[in-house]
Amino acid sequence: MNTSPPTRTGSRRRGLHRRRRGAIALLLAVPAAAVPYLVLTQDDSQAAKAPTSAAAPYKWQNAQVVGGGYVSGLVFNQRERGLLYARTDMGGAYRWNARAEKWIPLTDWLGEKDWNLLGIDSLATDPVDPDRLYLGAGTYTNDWAGNGAILRSTDRGRTFKRTELPFKLGGNEDGRGAGERLVIDPSNHSNLLLGSRKNGLWRSTDYGATWRQVESFPVKDGAGSGAGISFVTYGPKGSGTVYVGVADRNRSLYRSTDGGATWQPVAGQPTGQLPQHGVVTGDGTLYVTYTDNLGPNGVTGGSVRKYTPSSGGWKDISPSQGSYGFSGLAVDPRKPSTVMVTTLGRWYPEDEIYRTTDGGATWKALAGKSVRDASGAPYVGTHTGHWMTALVIDPFDSGHVLYGTGNGIWRSEDADAGTSHWTAGAEGLEETAILDAIAPPGGATVLTAMGDQGGFRHTDLTRVPSGRMKDPLMSNSTDIDYAASKPSVMARVGTGGKQDGAYSTDGGVTWRGFAAEPVADAHSGRIALAADGSTLVWTQSGQPPYRSTDKGATWSKVRGLGTGAEVVADRSSARTFYSLTGGTLYASTDGGATFTARATGLPADGRLKALPGRVGDLWIAGGGKGLLHSTDGGGTFTRLTSVTSASAVGFGKAAPSASYQTLYLIGTVKGVTGVFRSTDKGATWTRVNDKAHQWGAIGSQGVVTGDPDTYGRVYIGTNGRGLQYGDPS
Repeated sequence: MNTSPPTRTGSRRRGLHRRRRGAIALLLAVPAAAVPYLVLTQDDSQAAKAPTSAAAPYKWQNAQVVGGGYVSGLVFNQRERGLLYARTDMGGAYRWNARAEKWIPLTDWLGEKDWNLLGIDSLATDPVDPDRLYLGAGTYTNDWAGNGAILRSTDRGRTFKRTELPFKLGGNEDGRGAGERLVIDPSNHSNLLLGSRKNGLWRSTDYGATWRQVESFPVKDGAGSGAGISFVTYGPKGSGTVYVGVADRNRSLYRSTDGGATWQPVAGQPTGQLPQHGVVTGDGTLYVTYTDNLGPNGVTGGSVRKYTPSSGGWKDISPSQGSYGFSGLAVDPRKPSTVMVTTLGRWYPEDEIYRTTDGGATWKALAGKSVRDASGAPYVGTHTGHWMTALVIDPFDSGHVLYGTGNGIWRSEDADAGTSHWTAGAEGLEETAILDAIAPPGGATVLTAMGDQGGFRHTDLTRVPSGRMKDPLMSNSTDIDYAASKPSVMARVGTGGKQDGAYSTDGGVTWRGFAAEPVADAHSGRIALAADGSTLVWTQSGQPPYRSTDKGATWSKVRGLGTGAEVVADRSSARTFYSLTGGTLYASTDGGATFTARATGLPADGRLKALPGRVGDLWIAGGGKGLLHSTDGGGTFTRLTSVTSASAVGFGKAAPSASYQTLYLIGTVKGVTGVFRSTDKGATWTRVNDKAHQWGAIGSQGVVTGDPDTYGRVYIGTNGRGLQYGDPS
């Protein structure tokens, strides 16, 4: 999955609330001739009320998609049967439950401040003590990203200790599909090596607790490509041999024969290509896959090479040639002459898997002689997949093979047969980025706008949808909305389809692309749909808002709003729309044709939402300025002092004894940051998530909505862990 850091989604629709009892009025200076002044009140009666924990703990699950993102690495433990791990580029790490045939997420405990650690650059499972697991965590090496960390576990990822690194890792950067950069010495499992992207090779001698740079290793920067070390692999136990692949076209492979004390470039090595994966067999033979670019995109060439140390000889054993490279590489520990590789960038007819049983003298292509069952994730189709860089053979079962793709995992139990059979093998692994979600009353349970996949319509959260929303099928959908008075009427916008916007009148079952677009080549942005579905207001990326009253056939520019002004529909009044732009609330009462300023002094980056069922009931999640509410369409507001920070607010079915809808908040209440529920208009709050369920940058994503038909259910959009939903258990 190739997505940006949490700020990628921009601001999202939000809303406001006002309370008068016990309040102190604060008048903000606004030119009287131009804009009515705003009365902003604070309810001090809430000041002493700290959040409570849910009376019964919430149960959290994923709305099923299965996969959805780039599985960049797969690693079997060599000692214990069935112990297997997966790493993803921005969705954390997983452990395979062999009995349930399902992946278990291991890093959901990482919270907002640690979002950068959800990109796993490498992982290692201990060949001596299978309980030990290490994660090289860090998503980006940019200046705005924090340093990486080593997450150390002695209970297979159930709990972790953390070692901060003095440099950054790049789990979601080019070259992330290369081999494991973090490895354990099979001769002394307290020793580990870590290859970095820009800071050379590092060693730990105390099970990953502390690290020092290997001064003798000659590459201490990003090498010729800027991506540094691409893999580290030990030779046979007791040999003292270590190989390090470097993403440099001139000198890309180094070897140590004294456990890493000294290093020499391997003689006769190929030039002009970048190493992807390297695996050493029991007799010391080294296999390496190569590409001409870092990948996973942009690869137009490559090869597979075999190096025999005893003779010092190299041999090109590439199974085919073309405008593509080779990446995935696995050697069968039970049969060292059995090797499998995958192509990378072979877009036509599809990427291929090759298998040899004679050390590369002859190869068999598997794709054309395989039977594929995609029922576990129907949207992926039955082709082999793309970005096939992670490939493993079960050390205890030669026929059990898995490989990762940009959409998840394919798995076979008879890859060594004449005709192999493959199933979608990513159940439990959910790696999508949610940009918006709606839960319309009485219809589908929830519909999503999603990066890379476009979005899904979920009628049963425990079952995988039959496919993505289509006609048009968007590669990225940035926003989705429904008409509050006619919930079967919907609209969504994005990019990468035949049209960049679409309209539905049957609850998202079928869609019709907009016949026209407001501005040529514009796309994405935000869409607002009038309460009765009569009017669309679309703020395309880099454009001012435009409106349509004929389902997208024609568009006219909105008056009174500038570039990038996002618009929200009143959920009860069909002619009323709002926009919170630069700290000023604008309103329209003529169906979105014209907007005038109604109030100023609001949070400049606040997220505005309108409550269904009540005209003019608005809420704003104002970041560090907390949570605000208006009941008069934005004329006056109340700031809830119990909420010290508000990233997003949403609404769901009222509690059995309440007359007002349940509020859901991503934010901080009395010093506690998390997901909260209030059944009394924000007077008191109950935290509904816990330390084990934080999912990284959910505040930056800003996607939260309650279920209008099921009290207590809340949906949380994540940036790499899909759509989470919680129910009181």
